[in-house]
Amino acid sequence: MSLTIRRIFVAVIVVSAFDLSLVAQTPQEVEPWLGPQTWKRDVAGPVLELGPSGQFDDTHIFAPTVARENGKYWMWYCGSQGFAHDLAPQRTRDERMFRLGLATGDDWQTFSRHAGPVLAMETPRLSILTPCLLRDASGAPLRENGLMRMWFTTATLGARGQPHAIQHATSADGIRWSDVSPIQLSRAYAPAVVKTPDGFALWYTEPGAYPWQIRHAHSNDGLTWQLTEQPVLKISQPWEHDLQIYPSVLYVDGVYLMWYASYLQKNHETTGIGYAASLDGIHWHKHQQNPVLRPDSARPWESHYVSSHSVIRLADGSFRIWYASRKAPPFQNLYFAINTAMWTGPAVVEK
Repeated sequence: MSLTIRRIFVAVIVVSAFDLSLVAQTPQEVEPWLGPQTWKRDVAGPVLELGPSGQFDDTHIFAPTVARENGKYWMWYCGSQGFAHDLAPQRTRDERMFRLGLATGDDWQTFSRHAGPVLAMETPRLSILTPCLLRDASGAPLRENGLMRMWFTTATLGARGQPHAIQHATSADGIRWSDVSPIQLSRAYAPAVVKTPDGFALWYTEPGAYPWQIRHAHSNDGLTWQLTEQPVLKISQPWEHDLQIYPSVLYVDGVYLMWYASYLQKNHETTGIGYAASLDGIHWHKHQQNPVLRPDSARPWESHYVSSHSVIRLADGSFRIWYASRKAPPFQNLYFAINTAMWTGPAVVEK
């Protein structure tokens, strides 16, 4: 056997052993959650589109967080007005400013807007982005002292102003939000918060120079956070480019489930949604099928981007996702519509 062939043979053995060790490290409780995952788009069009001309959400709409309470679905989302390039070519998209909107419905696919935004920051041009309501895996709000709790990103989009940061607010009815906290975490975007027996767990994207990675923190009260030293999710699969973003996390039957987004291509014209599972929320096992949800070229309103999503588990064990989307370039509307899909869930979940 030649030296070159021996080196290739040894390399194959090493790589195979490495792959087997990764499989062996996957906890038995996690394995059922890493089986086939097929999301079915089961509506003919978006469940929420851009608002009417002149409304706060007439140009960009994204980042839903969905809850269920008293037989009603609640969807909070971010909307921005104006500054589409074709409407105002002298302005830049970085001048847009987002506020928090609300839509409600009696089922998962039919939503009606609440009149106007339900929360806006007082600081000029300071946006509200990526809200996350405290809720359980079924989507039921976890009220504390009768109040809903929500974490969200604030940022001044553009070269100057406040960088991305996480803040917090409360509401008794989901419409009037108050007690906006000071900044809890700086250089933090797209929070996902889960209440555990040990307190609160937070996952978020750390923006800045690429690659963007997902970090983790813990809190006893949801206000003061202790950071995990290293990022908990990094780029490691061929489909992922430049960032991990928009974590949406559920805690189901003792396992943490995360859906997250990344660019599908270096040109940043498409995104997909990946998936990972974990026993402790820190050590994650990515799905080999990733991305589990891709854009659909046959549906123009979601032909290029699917991301900034919200997932809940229904009573029959199935899962439903709501996600924002973008049309084909040129991207005059950074996000154009909110859509939905369902997954039946794993065939067997071993407790």
